[in-house]
Amino acid sequence: MVFLNENIKFPKVDTASPEGILAIGGDLSPQRLILAYKNGIFPWFEEGQPIIWWSPDPRFVLFPEKLKISKSMKQILRSDKFSMTVNQHFEEVVSNCSNVKRNAQKSTWITEQMKQAYLKLHQLGLAKSVEVWQDDDLVGGLYGIDLNNGVFCGESMFTKVSNASKYGFIKYLQTCNYRLIDCQVYTKHLASFGAENIPRGKFVEFL
Repeated sequence: MVFLNENIKFPKVDTASPEGILAIGGDLSPQRLILAYKNGIFPWFEEGQPIIWWSPDPRFVLFPEKLKISKSMKQILRSDKFSMTVNQHFEEVVSNCSNVKRNAQKSTWITEQMKQAYLKLHQLGLAKSVEVWQDDDLVGGLYGIDLNNGVFCGESMFTKVSNASKYGFIKYLQTCNYRLIDCQVYTKHLASFGAENIPRGKFVEFL
């Protein structure tokens, strides 16, 4: 296991543990986060833990051309039930994502430290948010990192109304020209959209 210091560098991703843990420690400075994402690495830890850096193999991704949309979702997309904005309420989206209760997690991984780190990336134009509205109410959304190379690294999403986050996710993909969406690790929810596992080496090639 590699313990990071003040030097902004990471070990090679193929040295990660079978679970995908690559390193521990360091900081969440914009420089380190940008280097991490550009090399297929991301932070994921809970309150009270040290910063844990991951690079799992295989990697769970979605190719936009393989996006699956159900018939019922197509009807919602054609309706005026929701509307979408981008980068209008980044902090509010992140805060809502941090309040989502997830299985097998004792506390949120979106700590105050993480919120401030991604806010800095947002101010640099790299972290983006998608907001979904029902009338004037924010009912869903998501945020992630746009690497400006055709890859979007999805971080988290939330929904207060059924299908709201799905609406935002699909609409955002339809308005962008991404080659690949990084979903990091398997979830049944994203698998329903057509996300799939690919070898870590192939994923790094896309970066």
